[in-house]
Amino acid sequence: MTVVYIESAALPTHLGEFVLHGFEDPDTGKEHVALTMGEVTDNQPVLCRLHSECLTGDALFSLRCDCGPQLEAALTQIAEEGRGMLLYLRQEGRGIGLINKIRAYKLQDGGADTVEANERLGFDADLRDYSMCKFMFAHFQIQRVRLMTNNPLKTNALTKLGIEVVDRIPLLSGHNDHNARYLATKAGKLGHLLNHQD
Repeated sequence: MTVVYIESAALPTHLGEFVLHGFEDPDTGKEHVALTMGEVTDNQPVLCRLHSECLTGDALFSLRCDCGPQLEAALTQIAEEGRGMLLYLRQEGRGIGLINKIRAYKLQDGGADTVEANERLGFDADLRDYSMCKFMFAHFQIQRVRLMTNNPLKTNALTKLGIEVVDRIPLLSGHNDHNARYLATKAGKLGHLLNHQD
């Protein structure tokens, strides 16, 4: 997957002023963005988060997942440090899309966990592809990151793309009664490192 840089603009937020950078996959038309704060092209490891789109959690405040709180926690850490980057990747529902995600939610309402629901719909547990990150990091000449994640697969994906992960920073936020089983499944079946589930 190749993505090309399109344009950048200021993005003031309640956490501080970021710069929003747009990228597009010319083959699919899918758009991804990078949010940066401070100088990220100085060859020092960059505090970074790879965040896959979650309309329900990021924009609609769903308690079924921990995505919204993780997004805010990551941007807060970047703002507190005054330097960092968040890649917002358009791969809803671990890559199955929004409508299929709603179908998976319905199966979860009937007792399936998040992995079982995806599999019953004919999908793998996680279809996300991080290859676009290589081109996004290359645009900023970033080769080393301090990655905010609980997911070892993201660390491994970046390593395979030639990005050095010098540190993994946990993002343990958003735990509630509605997503306790979801988080337990992420830890037990997908290998996420969630201290409150250990």
